[in-house]
Amino acid sequence: MRVLESFAEPRPTTNPYIVQLARALEQEPGCEVLTFSFKRALFAPYDVFHVHWPEVIYAGNRGLKGVARELLFAAVLARLQLSGKPVVRTRHNIAPHESLSRSQLLLEGWLERLTRVTITLNSSTGHGQDMPASTILHGHYRDWFAGIAVNEPTPGRITFFGLIRRYKGVETLLESFLKTELAGLTLSISGKAATEEISHNLLEMAQGDDRVEFDFRYLSDAELVASVTQAELVVLPYCAMHNSGAAMAALSLNRPVLLPDTPVNRLLQEEAGPGWVYLFRNELTAAAVEGTLMRLREHSPRTAPDLSARSWQSTGAEHLRVFENALDHQAKHGAGIHSRLAVNSDVG
Repeated sequence: MRVLESFAEPRPTTNPYIVQLARALEQEPGCEVLTFSFKRALFAPYDVFHVHWPEVIYAGNRGLKGVARELLFAAVLARLQLSGKPVVRTRHNIAPHESLSRSQLLLEGWLERLTRVTITLNSSTGHGQDMPASTILHGHYRDWFAGIAVNEPTPGRITFFGLIRRYKGVETLLESFLKTELAGLTLSISGKAATEEISHNLLEMAQGDDRVEFDFRYLSDAELVASVTQAELVVLPYCAMHNSGAAMAALSLNRPVLLPDTPVNRLLQEEAGPGWVYLFRNELTAAAVEGTLMRLREHSPRTAPDLSARSWQSTGAEHLRVFENALDHQAKHGAGIHSRLAVNSDVG
């Protein structure tokens, strides 16, 4: 089976989830992975199109380049529709983090109608009632970080890491931290800011407070591990959190996390075991940060977080079964679907 993935050839900055998934699939007998390019999507032979974050393909560019990408993606969707190739979609988020234009929303709707099977990363993610769905848990990063030197946790050190975007609530974290009164606290914010405006605002908010340090660079794996393992507590105050690779990375490195109280994070709290996942309701506050640190110190975890259900050893086989189910579903229902899509598709 030839599977076209929606991600391009991995680079050093590529999400480790994607790299580990590609490796897991390549280890499955009879499975060939093709990374995405418009040329491959339009002309190469493949059996299934596996989509992760489709907006990465058609959004993010302005002007003529943006229009060209939208038109090319529309051509890809037309090929999928006419050839009857099934789409399998992994739903990392409930909705895109950035707003989409009208034409992009039309592309999103067209892709959705072509989707035959959904993969969710947890049991709380919704999906179309008439669409088959399988849950394959987000894999851990223990193997990915194996062999990299770790630090001892620094008492009072609070850490945020990862790409800094508006929805991740980093400004709220900084504002809350600046109001804390517990002695010995420090805050580390590491990761590339999505815009210069975000990094400028954060620096302005901190006003030179020597308890706060910033590193607005993309972190190598070794730098990320060093930053995370120095933390007593990792805080990820996303305004909208569904699945978090950063939370999984922190837990994989045996560091407790403070996360928004959501159904998905409650499941993660139960799965990881006592003392690893702390939750705050509504908006993050200084009291929530200080209270979590006090609880952590009073009841520190005695064992590593339980991530045994998130091994990558079975991930490739689980995905391959989903792809096979998508082909079966297409073979049984494809004819009726094609005729309906020909009427409903409207992109322009």
